[in-house]
Amino acid sequence: MQFSKSFRASSHCIASPDGNYIATLFANVINVRTVRSLEVVHVVKLAQDFAGPILGFRWSPSSTLLLAASVDLIQVCSALGGDGSSNFDAIIRNPVTPGTRPAHVDFGASDAEICLVSSFGLKFSIFNLTSSDAIEIANPKFSSPSTATRGFSFRPGSRHLALLTRSAGKDVISIHDYPARRLQISWAPDTVDAQGIVWSPDGRWLVVWESPALGHKVIFYTPDGHIFKVWKGPANPALEDRDYELGAGVKFVSFSRDARLLAIGDCSKSISMFNMMSAMEGSRLQHPNSIVPKDSLQVWQEKIAVAQTGPSIHTFIRTSQMVSPAPRPQDNNSETLLGCADILFDPFSTLLATRLEDYPSTVWIWDLQGMELRAVLLFHGDVSKLSWHPTVRETLLLRCEGDQYSGIIFVWDPLSEGPRSVDYAKYLPGGKTVGRWRASWLGLDEASPISLILSDSHNCMLASFPDHDQALLPWSGHPNTGNTERTTREESPLELVPADEVDDNSELDDTFVYKR
Repeated sequence: MQFSKSFRASSHCIASPDGNYIATLFANVINVRTVRSLEVVHVVKLAQDFAGPILGFRWSPSSTLLLAASVDLIQVCSALGGDGSSNFDAIIRNPVTPGTRPAHVDFGASDAEICLVSSFGLKFSIFNLTSSDAIEIANPKFSSPSTATRGFSFRPGSRHLALLTRSAGKDVISIHDYPARRLQISWAPDTVDAQGIVWSPDGRWLVVWESPALGHKVIFYTPDGHIFKVWKGPANPALEDRDYELGAGVKFVSFSRDARLLAIGDCSKSISMFNMMSAMEGSRLQHPNSIVPKDSLQVWQEKIAVAQTGPSIHTFIRTSQMVSPAPRPQDNNSETLLGCADILFDPFSTLLATRLEDYPSTVWIWDLQGMELRAVLLFHGDVSKLSWHPTVRETLLLRCEGDQYSGIIFVWDPLSEGPRSVDYAKYLPGGKTVGRWRASWLGLDEASPISLILSDSHNCMLASFPDHDQALLPWSGHPNTGNTERTTREESPLELVPADEVDDNSELDDTFVYKR
């Protein structure tokens, strides 16, 4: 493992989607560094009345714009500066009703669109940066920071918006075109308390699922709102799940990136897999109570060696004997958690990582070609984050909770001897993390070394593995941690396509066009 030198950061430090830049939000400026040199190449001055708390800090999908949001102000600016049309700056003041605050702020279906969900479900707002228009839709169903994104979804390709609202105790789904966001169709789904809405990655299906408290129900709609299929529970449940009709229903719905598979997790220890070519249920992935290792199934157990001086050492041993995952400790004062906690397809739709509420320290990795268990990773602490690398195949990033995991992450792939631990805290000033710390992939292309961005409230650094020559590392030279001067840089101008020039294919597909 090779590390860059650390540079000054804050609690808001994020890498661009293309992996070429790192933006850091400070009290009154945003610094943008290039990954190649780790030098500051642009400094964005925030508006004088921009004040915390920070509710959103995002890169645009094209890695050309940055968004910073507080309670009363949203500022969108060019990430790399320049002159003329490339020096873009937009400010939205008082975007929510006085006395409330945004629950979610982010870019929409394009760089020219900002979406905002107000607290208390007052409104769903869409701001068009090209035309300076604003559209408000009342009564979005989900309006908390943790659930807001479940209530809307953008259709890939045509960029139609599907929005779930609730009025007078009734769920309503509405479809809005792009970029004007005019209402095209709306209907009341056959749900009592819908818990989410999502387009499939190929745009063929719109999926809505019912609350777990009301049993198993997932509805598949065509793009123009016609029901194609209703799923009401597993067709061939395992013996221990025979009474699923009496228990809680769907908790997670997740598509593979190629839209070929859909995984549905409920409150049992099984995952239902759908073949989306026919929207028919296929295999059931059953998490076993006892794991028997074999040639095609790796089982890795974490071992922690406590050193008298310095940090603890985390290693993994491949077990050859039957083992049972550690259950969640029972506490009379805590809520009983059961069933699926995470479902995560890798970007190439070859592996699936899952976690169960029953066994929070265990990660299960499934081979999607054979629909069988491929690896089980057993940790001492509860796993809090899973993330597949966006461009490198079958490479998983993991984080665990607890003091003994401060500044430590794990990276796993099928060819490694168990998860590899990365302790970056010892490379920081003072040898430990400060405040909340974060770790994420640096989304470079597959030919580049596997790299991570690691940061806490004061410092940030990059890490790369396996060991490479200095010339092959994503960064070269040394970071300039004190430089805040703007550097002249030629960049292609920012293009925000006018609304009347967008080829959006805004007409929705008609399911029954053949009848006409």
